[in-house]
Amino acid sequence: MAEFVPINYQTVLASVIEQAKNTKSLGEVASYIPELAYVEPSKLGIHLITVNNDHFHEGDANEKFSIQSISKVLSLTLSFKALGNDLWQRVGIEPSGTAFNSLVQLEYEQGIPRNPFINAGAIVICDVLVSQFDNPKKEILNLCCKLSGNADIAINAAVAQSELDSSFRNRSLANLMKDFGNIDNDIDTVLDVYIYLCAIEMTCKEMAQTFMFLAQNGVNPLTKEAVVTVSEAKRLNAILQLCGFYDEAGEFSFKVGLPGKSGVGGGIIAIHPQKYSVAVWSPKLNDKGNSYLGMKMLESLTTISQSSIF
Repeated sequence: MAEFVPINYQTVLASVIEQAKNTKSLGEVASYIPELAYVEPSKLGIHLITVNNDHFHEGDANEKFSIQSISKVLSLTLSFKALGNDLWQRVGIEPSGTAFNSLVQLEYEQGIPRNPFINAGAIVICDVLVSQFDNPKKEILNLCCKLSGNADIAINAAVAQSELDSSFRNRSLANLMKDFGNIDNDIDTVLDVYIYLCAIEMTCKEMAQTFMFLAQNGVNPLTKEAVVTVSEAKRLNAILQLCGFYDEAGEFSFKVGLPGKSGVGGGIIAIHPQKYSVAVWSPKLNDKGNSYLGMKMLESLTTISQSSIF
């Protein structure tokens, strides 16, 4: 039997960043949210944390960026804890196969979003939070601070305002679901929560730490407290695997082989249960709304380290 050789993640990450720097990025920054268009497109960062609390990083891993839809994992975590399996009466768990902001699919399926990570699904999740908590924005931010170990996690007010000023499609999604009876609260209140969580800023290091609970059976390694049960962590990782990249989820599973979630700020979080949490950042997006070089970096990581879940 071959001898087990520990992975030198620092050497792996150095190779990952070097490959990314030598790869032409074919993407564009997310200009449909005007404030995101000002981000320096050449930024490139990666931070990996193992379950033994070893940290490895390269590039712009300590620079803040807007995590955008990655925050939907946290809002889903809170709503799943609050409602349990009743949550799945209002939102599905299947890959969308269509764009993240599709109105066509939502109308066809009578106001029940295909999964919690497309925009319609995340808006329903925010509606649940408005019903469950007196101050859902505070609950989300408190969870971010607790999981990241940084009490100073905050939102970028300029990004939030920019997103609010350009939220015509999200307002249409919310109105359509309200018409089908799948939004209980005031639409402006729900969208305010949705836009707030998308404007949260983190570094790659903070983001990797925040999602370590999904690599450790639902336990926050900083406090040793259970964030979710083992069963809930399993299900959250499954949804990440199936739905974390919109209509490119199959491609990500095929090439990277980890549960993960992307955001249009250029970040991606990926989880290897029982091994590590890794965050990458590169602002240029492909035509599916996922970081072009971020996906390349994670593909390189799992290829070089041979650490995919498959």
